[in-house]
Amino acid sequence: MPPIRRFPIVLAAFAMIPAALQARADDEKTTAKAPEYPDHARVMVVRDDAGNERPVKTVADWEIRRGHVLAHLQEVMGPLPGLERLAPLDWKILETIKEDGFTRHKIDFQSEPGDRVPAWLAIPDGEPGKKHPAMLCLHQTVPIGKDEPIGLGKKPELWYGRELAQRGYVTISPDYPNYGEYQRDVYAMGYASASMKAIWNNKRAVDLLCSLPEVDPDRIGVIGHSLGGHNSIFTALFEPRIKVIVSSCGFNAFPYYKGGDITGWTHKGYMPRLKDQYNLDLKRVPFDFPELIAALAPRPFFTNSPLHDDNFDVEGVRVCLKAARPVYALYGAEKDLQSVHPDAPHAFVDEARMQAYKFLDERLKP
Repeated sequence: MPPIRRFPIVLAAFAMIPAALQARADDEKTTAKAPEYPDHARVMVVRDDAGNERPVKTVADWEIRRGHVLAHLQEVMGPLPGLERLAPLDWKILETIKEDGFTRHKIDFQSEPGDRVPAWLAIPDGEPGKKHPAMLCLHQTVPIGKDEPIGLGKKPELWYGRELAQRGYVTISPDYPNYGEYQRDVYAMGYASASMKAIWNNKRAVDLLCSLPEVDPDRIGVIGHSLGGHNSIFTALFEPRIKVIVSSCGFNAFPYYKGGDITGWTHKGYMPRLKDQYNLDLKRVPFDFPELIAALAPRPFFTNSPLHDDNFDVEGVRVCLKAARPVYALYGAEKDLQSVHPDAPHAFVDEARMQAYKFLDERLKP
């Protein structure tokens, strides 16, 4: 076994963010009650505390609405953790394997006091001292968890952690709660959802990436399929250091999900409050994906949303993209909202995946 590699604490998920983004990160942590919005696909309006509505005409108008979106999301997921859950990363290499074009390290890191998250860290071959772009690679619903993106599963189309390392990216692939080697009762830990616990763990994984001499901290993205597809969106909403987002088969508007039956989102691996607090009533649920995709603007967003996805009907994806386009236009970033719709089922087929990699390369490589 190689010697244990230790690093001092990377100062918080917030302390490494430039000052201009610090205020935005503080805004993202707010859980103040936001005005209600009955139509979540109608994103180009903003309301005041009294419920009075006006059009979104400027970036400043949208930033107010964006704050409301994140506040409503936290009503369902629970609040984003802060300094109270910080701990030294104290990350350790447990195993090292040389691969074609990169070296993969099995690691774990401390995401909060007493909680260690297993992950694969892949470092591409290259000259010492070179700074690489980096990717947070999030797995689908699969028992082996992190092993699939790094290339140890049976579906090569989902080996994006491996393929991106071979393309020159440092990649980190953590386990989602209760997948792979990471078994945790997140509710006993005080979380209201596994989704928020995963967001926090992923933010700490970004801390780890930013601590590496091999990583350019200004060139970090996220990619995921299915569970990883929506986890990529959720994480990016609360992590401004993520510059580019790729979501494969990860979302659609709730009315198009299983005919509006969102039960699948309510088990303990996701957000139980959708059932326990909102009784699966879409008229009461305070957020939807059209708002979430819009809230990623102006950061580049790419989705692979196949025509025959039996989880996420493509018409519901189109609703989200249509809603988000005017927001991207506010920032002059229309070309950074892209989608592909292959004639395929719930899959990340080769052609779509190569298009996603091209999207990443154009934005994260010099």
